[in-house]
Amino acid sequence: MTGPQITITYCTQCNWLLRASWMASELLNTFGTELGSVTLVPGTGGVFHIDVDGTQVWERKRDGGFPDAVTLKRLIRDIALPDWNLGHADSSATSD
Repeated sequence: MTGPQITITYCTQCNWLLRASWMASELLNTFGTELGSVTLVPGTGGVFHIDVDGTQVWERKRDGGFPDAVTLKRLIRDIALPDWNLGHADSSATSD
């Protein structure tokens, strides 16, 4: 069985490769081998969105910018790995 497939599509014209690769690194550091893949897809025209198994979970224009690391990890966890414990990130969510 393979894990969830994460795709981060980013705008090359906007120079968002570094942001996209940082987000990919955060996901790989957190979820490791539970993920099937994290793929970076270059695009143009201000595009920045994140998909899990083909379902869009974040879109820059729709969602008002870029997710921070904790928000991104929660999104991925909630959709793809609901039993995963995010440790401190989960603790701060319950104390808000």
